[in-house]
Amino acid sequence: MVNVILLGPPGAGKGTQAKRMVDDRAMVQLSTGDMLREAKTSGTAMGLMVAAVMDRGDLVTDEIVIGLIAEKLETENAGGFIFDGFPRTLAQADALGELLTAKDLNLDAVIEMKVDDAALVARITGRFTCGVCGEVYHDSTRPTKLVGQCDNCSSHDLKRRADDTEEALRIRLMEYYKKTSPLIGYYYAKGALVSVDGLAPMDDVTSAIGKILPKA
Repeated sequence: MVNVILLGPPGAGKGTQAKRMVDDRAMVQLSTGDMLREAKTSGTAMGLMVAAVMDRGDLVTDEIVIGLIAEKLETENAGGFIFDGFPRTLAQADALGELLTAKDLNLDAVIEMKVDDAALVARITGRFTCGVCGEVYHDSTRPTKLVGQCDNCSSHDLKRRADDTEEALRIRLMEYYKKTSPLIGYYYAKGALVSVDGLAPMDDVTSAIGKILPKA
């Protein structure tokens, strides 16, 4: 079993690489948002607690998130776990470490997907998708062959995400650096941190991560 944390700002490609690890290694991606949505409709005691907190508009506590992760560690039969979006703070990192120790599990690597902010903003603000088939394009690196028409299905329903603007991205980046970047020093001090180039081609990033992790 291999357990990893993926660190990196919004748009660094954590979701893409997590999906590849799920497909290639039968790992389970533990995304905080997905777990909360699943718990809210589960009808379990923990789920009812989550639903009550979210319905009030309150923030879900670290204790609840750790409880959801503990349930997943106990119930999922996996080749390992990918922690995506958690921990975000030093307190959460401590809590996760204590949980893994209690479950007699190791944290094999903390993978930082490093990016250049300006290049990341250019990559994301240039991105658009087909609203019909979901094909992804980019103004500079992958434009459509015909302006305004999807290459795959010929639809003219091409869309950009409302939050894929430079202003919105820089706000999200600042939030990441304020709250989450201290984890980089935390895991470096523990000897667990390894960095890869998050802006490299996707296959190159996958290959770099594969060299970090133990053989499947």
